[in-house]
Amino acid sequence: MKHQMEEIHLEFEDRGIKLKLRGDNHLEQVIIDGSEDTRVKDVINKALKEVQKKVAKKMQGELGELGIPGLK
Repeated sequence: MKHQMEEIHLEFEDRGIKLKLRGDNHLEQVIIDGSEDTRVKDVINKALKEVQKKVAKKMQGELGELGIPGLK
């Protein structure tokens, strides 16, 4: 499933900013006014990774409360 999500690509452009994203919420490229900005890309990817960890932890806790074996 993860590999399938990585294969989904999207380019989005608005007000001079162009983003290239993958379906697994990974930002591949940020272009601002025609110039690639790897610092912005790296910071956004780090933030996305952190929020994904928090979501996973919360989901794990909520699923654990359901009493399903192996999800605690």
